[in-house]
Amino acid sequence: MFETIAIIAVILAIAIAVVLILAATKPDKLRVVRAISIKAPAERIFPLINDFHQWVAWSPYETRDPAMKRTYGGAERGQGAVYAWDGNKNVGSGRMEILDASVPSKIVIKLDFFKPFEGHNTAEFTMLPQGDATSVTWTMYGPAVFMSKLMQVFISLDHMIGKDFEAGLANLKKLTEK
Repeated sequence: MFETIAIIAVILAIAIAVVLILAATKPDKLRVVRAISIKAPAERIFPLINDFHQWVAWSPYETRDPAMKRTYGGAERGQGAVYAWDGNKNVGSGRMEILDASVPSKIVIKLDFFKPFEGHNTAEFTMLPQGDATSVTWTMYGPAVFMSKLMQVFISLDHMIGKDFEAGLANLKKLTEK
């Protein structure tokens, strides 16, 4: 009996060590990028991103908790606009603040997550005209803390977050190509 428990303990210790080693080898930076071509001018797309009140119409995160509490502060839109949320386990809690809004081509957002895991990132939206369309890119980047590295041993954060970005960009396309 003791021999069986010892073998199980050794196997468990080795498995934990392997997971921790794999986590330690993950990149120190997290970066997720998705882009879409939208047949609309940047001037039509930009206001939907630059005004946090408009995010309910296109952000994939807005529908995950119907009871989510939202607060807005700072400027009405653009640089200095602030949006905070607190919701269920599907959305957690956090805060965004627009740091730069270069009409109509770029918006830079400070993105802080508090729950379920703390994280501090930057989100950028760029809109580049391409003929009769606009290439819209949604990027999020920041430091990969050890907890996110540990998660990346089991799941691809790029795939998980990227799917959300793709859905949000598709929603922006539907709204602005009407």
